[in-house]
Amino acid sequence: MDVIQNKVTESGIQVVDLESFLPEAKVSAIDLADYMMGGFVLREKDFRSRLKEMDWRQFEGHHVGVFCSTDAIVPTWAFMLVASYLDGIAASVTSSTAETVSERLLLDRIESADWSEFEDRIVVLKGCGSEKVTPSAYIKATAALQKVSRKVMYGEPCSSVPIWRRPKA
Repeated sequence: MDVIQNKVTESGIQVVDLESFLPEAKVSAIDLADYMMGGFVLREKDFRSRLKEMDWRQFEGHHVGVFCSTDAIVPTWAFMLVASYLDGIAASVTSSTAETVSERLLLDRIESADWSEFEDRIVVLKGCGSEKVTPSAYIKATAALQKVSRKVMYGEPCSSVPIWRRPKA
């Protein structure tokens, strides 16, 4: 009887799942249109009043994006005022949607990662996972791995697409 071999395991291929780089803290967003008359007119007195009444503790530890979903002209001070309420509560505050905040955090974590463990290794960037991992994340990880690895692929170890290989000397 033939012995069944796991050639993927024996190959030494390293799998990197970019989902592991997703932010652990919750990401939230505040749409300023929700605080404007008809979603377009910001009345300072009403805006300030609604912000004072808000329970800001709901954003404790969150990464918060502040944006406006309408084409309203929003004064810069409105973003600043919201950020001032979140100071000391939120993990971070920026002017963008929740999706953009998540992507920025993901890209920052990929960029600051120590990729040295993949020195001269064959690496597969795991695909077919969550849709939360954007193409930008795969681009950033590929660029980082090209500096250290021998070969970069995409997919699963048993069925991967070659992306890059270090040229032979």
